[in-house]
Amino acid sequence: MERKELDQVIDYLKQEYIGESTGHDWYHLDRVRKQALRIAEREQVSHTYIIELAALLHDVPDEKFVNEEEGKKKLDHILTNLTLNEYERESLESIIYSISYKGGHEAELTTIEAKIVRDADRLDAIGAIGIARTFAYGGRKDRAMYNPHFHVREHMTLEEYRNGDSSSIHHFHEKLLKLKDLMCTATGRMLAEERHEFMLRFLEQFNKEWTGQE
Repeated sequence: MERKELDQVIDYLKQEYIGESTGHDWYHLDRVRKQALRIAEREQVSHTYIIELAALLHDVPDEKFVNEEEGKKKLDHILTNLTLNEYERESLESIIYSISYKGGHEAELTTIEAKIVRDADRLDAIGAIGIARTFAYGGRKDRAMYNPHFHVREHMTLEEYRNGDSSSIHHFHEKLLKLKDLMCTATGRMLAEERHEFMLRFLEQFNKEWTGQE
């Protein structure tokens, strides 16, 4: 695959996702791409074009935004314009369709490339940016910022995870605080530590202000 093809993918994604308002916009895709390349370098993975492509395209068929058939068609349209052999395309699609959390019903990863992209995506879901994205997504989906009458859901079906009653604050306990221990690479685990601690401090301060302790 030539670099100009990757540049064409980038131009397409910028136009398609630049105004997206749930926190899954072009800048998210670009951060995941850059983070994946940093992780790959630290993990001494030298062949990175599949990693870079998967990071850029991982949200294209995501069922949070499109139905399964529409997402597949959209991804297929992009991939048909790239010079990929059968093995490369299968590897790319395998990564894209396997990195989502899905309420804890996640796929088991077997390649270092998939582990790197999953870690990069999850790093963008935690820390300061992760906090901002959580409330952006919650607002777009008409979720309450916080509802103390809701309970943290420990075991959910995918349908319950996607559409059940929850709040943005509950989402931290139902997913985001779990991600540090679910990182797949040594680099991902190291990078997750600081972001995880930042979320804990935020939640502590949020609770103080919510309960009138400050």
